[in-house]
Amino acid sequence: MPDTDTCTLPGNIVVIDDEESICLGCKLPLTDLGHSVVTFQKGGTALEAFQQNGYDLILLDLKLPDMDGMEILARVRQEKPNTKIIIMTGYGSVENAVSAMKLGAFDFLSKPFSTDELVLSVERALASKRLSEENQTLRKQLYEKFDFSNIVGENSALIEIFKNIRKAAPTNSTILLDGESGTGKELFAKAIHVHSRRSGHQFVAVDCSTFSASLLESELFGHVKGAFTGAVKHKSGIFEVANGGTLFLDEVANLSQGVQGKILRVMESRQYKPVGGDAVESTDMRIVAATNRNLKKMVGNGEFRNDLYYRLNVLPIHIPPLRDRRDDIPKLAYHFLRIFCKKMGRRIQGFSDDALKSLIHYDWPGNVRQLKNVVERLVIMCDDNVLDHCHLSGNLKVESNQGQSTIPHTLGELKAAKQDLLNRLYLPMEKSFLLQALERAAWNITRAAGQVGMQRSNFSALMKKHGLSTRVDGLEQLKKVAAR
Repeated sequence: MPDTDTCTLPGNIVVIDDEESICLGCKLPLTDLGHSVVTFQKGGTALEAFQQNGYDLILLDLKLPDMDGMEILARVRQEKPNTKIIIMTGYGSVENAVSAMKLGAFDFLSKPFSTDELVLSVERALASKRLSEENQTLRKQLYEKFDFSNIVGENSALIEIFKNIRKAAPTNSTILLDGESGTGKELFAKAIHVHSRRSGHQFVAVDCSTFSASLLESELFGHVKGAFTGAVKHKSGIFEVANGGTLFLDEVANLSQGVQGKILRVMESRQYKPVGGDAVESTDMRIVAATNRNLKKMVGNGEFRNDLYYRLNVLPIHIPPLRDRRDDIPKLAYHFLRIFCKKMGRRIQGFSDDALKSLIHYDWPGNVRQLKNVVERLVIMCDDNVLDHCHLSGNLKVESNQGQSTIPHTLGELKAAKQDLLNRLYLPMEKSFLLQALERAAWNITRAAGQVGMQRSNFSALMKKHGLSTRVDGLEQLKKVAAR
């Protein structure tokens, strides 16, 4: 009998056979190995128990007194397809066992079988079931990680992208993601993969801008031993690794003309040769490409192959820059704030109104990636409960972008813009200036005014302007800021 140390985790097993000796012969050794085993000599009773409890594995005789074992097999496969079934068949019924295997049985044992044969088959079946369950769990986690709900935003352009991905993901069509750097193209590519029929296979990402032409060719096609100096052993290429799955070619515009031609041939023939090799290899992969450059313009300039462009551009999807979906900026900012607060063990309640306005009005040339980095930096550096404009201006030159896209056309607009800048930028800073001066001087107004180089009357006038007359007022102001 196999060593119990090599057995899989205990399973719930049903033995269905009209011979009591067979039932007992299966139950005893399997129980000794820690499995829970119940036996039935009639198929109908066994099915009722199965429907009520469910089991990991069924040991099933095809010839039962009350019903055909094939019927039990079909019903179990329909109702609980994850349940493994091992057929027990008498001499001369191997053909029936083979038919049962075609209908989904995991294995069959020809009677009489030894205890070792029984245990080995059962352990293989339970191991297969556990592996299948683990794969399902991992796939579920993958879906949760890259589900559309984790691509933060409710902008109408984003919603339209989600619709297009849902339609295109189940197909094998090539998709070209076009968008500025930092818009999250790889995240969309992963969403395409996990919503496709290839989600059980690899998602392989290649940044085409990080390799030289010769090195990228070796990475994509692989190489054989001795293909070049340093090739001391066979190396599988990305085309081989991505077989059955999705290959994400990021920054595809950076491919050299030579590599472009070779990728085109692979896309057309689904075949390739490793560098230095003679044997032709086959691959079945779906390509999702991404670029932050205008490929059509590059085709016109002769920088990118026309035929490859049309191969890649089967379904183009444009990922908009963050400045074109400003309504999503508050959601993204709070999303990243929660992530980094949890990661760093910080307790920051949120952003002040002025800080959010500044974030919304900034053009974000680095897009979502830049916003994420800024929020991470704020969480690291901030010691307060609320991130206000003062924190923001120290970590991001917001003022440099204000007004660039909306230059006033009339005197009225110019005055309005000036007032907006005063309200958003200057007044919060002026209030913070007063509060800090008063705190340093223990709320002695004369001393505070002298320390900052102001006359007491002017300092008092500023305090009145901001509603600060006593220390209590100052604390109330701070509480209001923290409560936003």
